[in-house]
Amino acid sequence: MRRSSLARGVVGAGKAVAVLMILLWSLLPIAFIVSSSFKPARDIFAVPPRLLFTPTLAHYGQLWDQWGGFFTGLRNSLIVTAGATLLAVAASAMAGFAYSRRRSSAMAGSAAFLVAVRLIPPIVITLPLFPVVNRLGLADTHLVLVLLYASFFVSMGSLLMRGFIDQIPKELDEAALVDGAGYLTVLRRVILPLAAPGMLAVAVFVIVFAWNEFLFAFVFTSTRAKTAPLVLAEMVGAFDGMDWGVLFAASTVQLLPVLLFVIIMQKHLVAGLTAGAVKG
Repeated sequence: MRRSSLARGVVGAGKAVAVLMILLWSLLPIAFIVSSSFKPARDIFAVPPRLLFTPTLAHYGQLWDQWGGFFTGLRNSLIVTAGATLLAVAASAMAGFAYSRRRSSAMAGSAAFLVAVRLIPPIVITLPLFPVVNRLGLADTHLVLVLLYASFFVSMGSLLMRGFIDQIPKELDEAALVDGAGYLTVLRRVILPLAAPGMLAVAVFVIVFAWNEFLFAFVFTSTRAKTAPLVLAEMVGAFDGMDWGVLFAASTVQLLPVLLFVIIMQKHLVAGLTAGAVKG
């Protein structure tokens, strides 16, 4: 009994240490960026690091004065993220309903194809798409990023929604169909309200991806639809030298909205990861 209790204690302590190390690995860079954005320039890379300092908003003032394009990039990021999220959630909900309620070898094959496509690195499809996007007149527009981001995540979103919808009894669908409802009405009136946590989970994934995505934005936009990550990259490569304080201030402004959103919606994110794992 004592050995068993000791073993459980060791395992529990090991898990606690592992969780602590993961938290430190994840949170220390964020804490460094945020704290450095409030430090005087001379204290940012001081050795040893200065934990006590007089906070200043000078870097944020310089960001506003010198990099007005960054806030335009934030607006573009917001437009693209909102559009991609709405499109991806809508498409994933309809596809998840179809996959959940229509089982066949063709549907299973298409689901496997979705997974295979999701595994393809984005860079593989970026270059072949470039001439197509130019031919359609979509280059440097919000629409091209909305379509690309939504398409990139609709595969995973569809499978997540299928997991949620699988847990909704089919008897509810059948009762609505007997009452004269069509499949679109069943989806809108019965399925979607009950699968709302799944839609929120898909939305979290899309928002985090679209808000921070760089490759597609770098290739397909230049001026009008430039997003915040591209402006951050321009700050790093500025000809007049990089101002670390301003860069950290911009990183903090770009980071905090999505970080707060994920913290608020974390229970739905966990639900999305475990959807379909246990079925009643």
